[in-house]
Amino acid sequence: MRPETARYRFLAQVGRRLAPIFGPLYRYRHARAIHAVRVGIAMATSLVATAALPHGIWSSVTVLVVIGGLQHHGNIRKKAGERAIGTLLGAAVGLLCIAVQAAFAQTWLTFLVMSFFAAVCAYYAIGKAGYIALLAAITMCIVAEQGDAALDVGLWRTANVLIGIVIALAFSFALPLHATYSWRYLMAENLRLCAHLAAQLERGGAVDRATARKHFATLSRRLVQLRNLMPSVAKELGVPLRWLDDVQREHRVLIAALDILLELSVDWDTGNCPPPGAASRAALYDLRNRLGAMSRALKLGRVTRLQTIASASPSTADAARTIDPPAVDAASRPPAVPAAAPITDPSDRAGLLAQVAQRTERLRDMLLAESGRWRRGGSLGR
Repeated sequence: MRPETARYRFLAQVGRRLAPIFGPLYRYRHARAIHAVRVGIAMATSLVATAALPHGIWSSVTVLVVIGGLQHHGNIRKKAGERAIGTLLGAAVGLLCIAVQAAFAQTWLTFLVMSFFAAVCAYYAIGKAGYIALLAAITMCIVAEQGDAALDVGLWRTANVLIGIVIALAFSFALPLHATYSWRYLMAENLRLCAHLAAQLERGGAVDRATARKHFATLSRRLVQLRNLMPSVAKELGVPLRWLDDVQREHRVLIAALDILLELSVDWDTGNCPPPGAASRAALYDLRNRLGAMSRALKLGRVTRLQTIASASPSTADAARTIDPPAVDAASRPPAVPAAAPITDPSDRAGLLAQVAQRTERLRDMLLAESGRWRRGGSLGR
């Protein structure tokens, strides 16, 4: 074997082994560890870079302030920029306070300037500019102390702050975790758990109430996480926040409908879930398959799974209508996004199953409509 060929194969094997580390799936699963390593390396860089400088520790403090709590790519640019602006503004005011003290030698005047600036920052801290205002006040105190710091000390601290900002911004873009990936995976995990609940209803048998409550608590916790990710996802994808809010609402209603369906299907005194009839079993089987396919589509980034589940089997809504025809009026439902039919009788499990089916279809249509955007970045891996 030629040396060049052996070297090429060796490098190819190394590349294949290292590829998962740079993939979004790996970054999603190890987000905290990657963020910790990123901040740790940035901290070490700042310590080494400013070891010979006076007051170099403030460079490291700035690194922690700027990127210590930033993780998702969608908010790194905005938040890091805001924190950098606030730090620079505070440094400038700190130098001004030192100059006032040196020029007038009136401590009360310096304290008055510092207090006034702190009050202004507090006014703007309760609002959209909160990060900038808060960090400006903190940096002012770092640079000026009580106004009695020497001018060269203030200048060195300002220089160290600038060095810290540069280092922090450089490392903030190293292996960032895109909020879109977290949003997709959390949604996929919720839909997979919903498919598991539908399978439980389809099979019937014993149902443990504590386990069911745990499942729905997990679904609710992920819903909150998804809500917190929405602003960053909207920035990354360039989609209206309203679209994400609509998806979130359909997702929330789907979970609530499944919760009610489980409550109506299980005798909690005995923990027994009677097997459903043939039509209900077919509807639940189809619902389970659809939820599972949607989960895999979000996880793998494969839109074909969303496109094929519509024709893979008779729709869940159709199966539910065979149980209770008046529950869903097909003529009143738009072809693209089916309208949800209200349930007039809370005990109407067949109608509620039709409701779950319609919510699933609406969620599928919404995801399919914007699939070209949320698939950005390609497949997330298996």
